[in-house]
Amino acid sequence: MNFVRLRSILDNDFYKITMQNAVVKLFPNEKVRYHFINRGKHHFPEGFDSELRKAVDAMAELKLTRDEKEYLRITCPYLDLPYLDFLGGYHYDPSEVHISQQGSDLHVTVEGEWYRTILWEVPLLALISELHYEMNNLQREDDKTVQQKALLKVEGLEALQVRYAEFGTRRRHSYKVHDLVMEALTRNSNSGFTGSSNVHFAMKYGVKPIGTHAHEWFMFHAAEYGFKMANAISLEHWVDVYRGDLGVALSDTYTTEVFFNQFDRKFAKLFDGVRHDSGDPIEFAEKTIAHYKAHGIDPLFKYIIFSDGLDLAKVAQITSACKGKIGISFGIGTNLTNDAGVKPMNIVMKLIDVKSHSGDWIPTVKLSDEPGKHTGDTHMIQLAKEFLGVKQ
Repeated sequence: MNFVRLRSILDNDFYKITMQNAVVKLFPNEKVRYHFINRGKHHFPEGFDSELRKAVDAMAELKLTRDEKEYLRITCPYLDLPYLDFLGGYHYDPSEVHISQQGSDLHVTVEGEWYRTILWEVPLLALISELHYEMNNLQREDDKTVQQKALLKVEGLEALQVRYAEFGTRRRHSYKVHDLVMEALTRNSNSGFTGSSNVHFAMKYGVKPIGTHAHEWFMFHAAEYGFKMANAISLEHWVDVYRGDLGVALSDTYTTEVFFNQFDRKFAKLFDGVRHDSGDPIEFAEKTIAHYKAHGIDPLFKYIIFSDGLDLAKVAQITSACKGKIGISFGIGTNLTNDAGVKPMNIVMKLIDVKSHSGDWIPTVKLSDEPGKHTGDTHMIQLAKEFLGVKQ
């Protein structure tokens, strides 16, 4: 079996870098916990925990190179220079990651200071996915087929005349497949391909790293400040750090309806657009357009990034519904980086607890726009729904 390992500290989603910069600045003393969730009930063979442990331990050797630091400095001027110095001295601490296995069930938790542990989630999921195929001896299609399938999708997306990015790090088949897909996506420099959420591949292929913040940004603020204030304070803090850059707001941590109630004229004007990540995309687009119009804002000067389980058919449907009404862009993940002839994994890693100043652990909650897909402590989910008036 090949030894699965990461090659770069930047082999991560860009929103982890942007959030880490903000956390270092605003929340340097907060402690958190993350927990791995095997949504797809995947089978992990005997010894999986030991192989994952080896891969995690090897991550301690990763360091930001001089070229990588210079790339971030030039490409991302909104990242604070002291933060880049911090990242230059940062290394993963494998003791923050706890791995165990009972039969075919895998258990992974991460615990420590938020500014340090925030980088673990995405590479851990990528490693688990790649090891899963390797150790279960699940054979993918050959390199040529993988690239041909990616190029066919490019043709379809180009025919729709849409802008799209690659968002597939966390559930990719493997580093190799990710690399093959990126090479295919960047063959035509005049295409609608806008960049990658993966910083390492964005640098390697000379495209834009794309991302702002994730659900954990809002989940942390809810634990810290309460459910009622979570969206507003999360957005205020984002603006405080980035002063107008990275202006796409994630809308569905506590349902879109609750989000728009707090996404007032100030935020609607300050942020360039919003990201859709759960629920019906057409319904979301209609709500977004109506919200902008209600605040006297022309929706055509704003945009939506759609990023929820996209394939070519779904992109075509959304494009048909939104064309000429609001700006649109697409972040396509698993359908690009794990379309290799094997079933993609359904795995996530979520922020589950925030340590209060009194020393108690406060459970976090996410109320999805997908009915029945709320995540977190059952009691806290019920409390959040009562506080926010969420009925689903």
